[in-house]
Order: sequence, then C-alpha cells, then structure tokens
Amino acid sequence: MEKVVFEDLGLISYQEAWDYQTKLHRALIDKKLSARKTGEKIEQKHYLLFCEHPPVYTLGKSGSENNILIDEQTRAKEGFEFYKINRGGDITYHGPGQLVVYPIFDLDFFFTDVHKYVRSLEEVIIQMLDDYGLEAIRIKKYTGVWLPNPERKICAIGVHLSRWVTLHGLALNVRPTLAHFDNIIPCGITDSDKAVTSMEKELPFEIKMEEVKKIVKRKFKEIFQFEYEKIEQ
Repeated sequence: MEKVVFEDLGLISYQEAWDYQTKLHRALIDKKLSARKTGEKIEQKHYLLFCEHPPVYTLGKSGSENNILIDEQTRAKEGFEFYKINRGGDITYHGPGQLVVYPIFDLDFFFTDVHKYVRSLEEVIIQMLDDYGLEAIRIKKYTGVWLPNPERKICAIGVHLSRWVTLHGLALNVRPTLAHFDNIIPCGITDSDKAVTSMEKELPFEIKMEEVKKIVKRKFKEIFQFEYEKIEQ
C-alpha cells in the first residue's frame, strides 16, 4: 500500500504554495526518470497538501481572461491577486474559508487513468458532503462537485499531470466570501441556471474547518487506498 505524507500548510500565499507544489512534483518526476535509466525499483513519496489562500483568482491554460469581470486596478485596490497557471479549466477563486487540496501523487503507483483520477477527487468530496447530510452530484458536462435542484457548484477541480505525477487539485467552498465569485464567471460557466454555493450557506449549523479537514483527509485515504506517514524531520 502506498504511503502519503500529509501536510496542512494553513493560510499560505498562492505563489508560495505553487512553488512548493512544483518542487515536490519535480522531485517525484526526477526520481522516476532516474530509476528508469538505472533500472532501479523505487518507492515514491506522495504528498497531500491542505491549505487556504488569501484572495486570489487563477486562470487555467484553457481559460479566457474575458471571464474576469474586474480590471487589474480594481483587483489591486480590493486586494485580489491574479495568476495564470498550468492546470486545466478556466477562472476560479480561492480565499479564506475555502479548503484547497493539492495531491502530489505519482499515479504510476495508483492507476494511470486521468478520468478515474478526477472522478476519485470528486468522490472524496461527494462522500464527505454526504456525512453532513448534503446530496452532491456530478454533472456530465462539467468537472467538480455540485448540489442539485438547482445546480450549485460547491467544489471546483482543476489538475495538471506530467509523467503521471499530479499537480493542483480541488477547492471546496466551506465558508468563503461567496460575493468574491461575483467578480468572475466561475469556471467560465455562463449557464443562467448554475450558481456557486458553500457548506456554510447550505447547512443550518456552524461549519468547523478543522472537522471538514479531518473528514476529507480520511476520505482520501479510503478512496485512494493508501496509508499516511509522518514527515521525516
């Protein structure tokens, strides 16, 4: 069974988290490529990173800047950062109260199927929300996790893979400032019957981020079938 190092990075700037992800991602790839040259059999050290970001908009490689509804001056004035990044998908928002999860997994040690990987990420959140009594669904046309009738997106997913090593991940709306989504066309989805929501908005009781983290962490272990290991000091 694979071993995964879990790290909760807390509130961290998007750039710092991106740099850290990239460092881990590159190390896994380099180790794999080196082993292929030597014929050495290796064990990989996978990572699962949790964090929250200060307010930031990120645009995926297939996205359009037309989906940002405020200009650069307004973004700076109101304290929003902006990054163009190498994940799939369009524009999204990250901010305090949103649980952002970055799995850095070498899928050669799990399964080499991108579709299954994205569905597994969705399943983590679907099962977690079920623990809170929320029915969550997939929509065939769009990635992510939704609540039905009407369809409201509660979790965005955008990933990048290189040599089967994963980068980026998911963003679960626990209790973010939903008004910040009004400055963009989230994920580039213009359907008038689609909206963005959060656990806080949908549930009649206080949502504790630490409790959500514990359940998400457990669901990752169950769905991807791995064990956690401590970080070596």
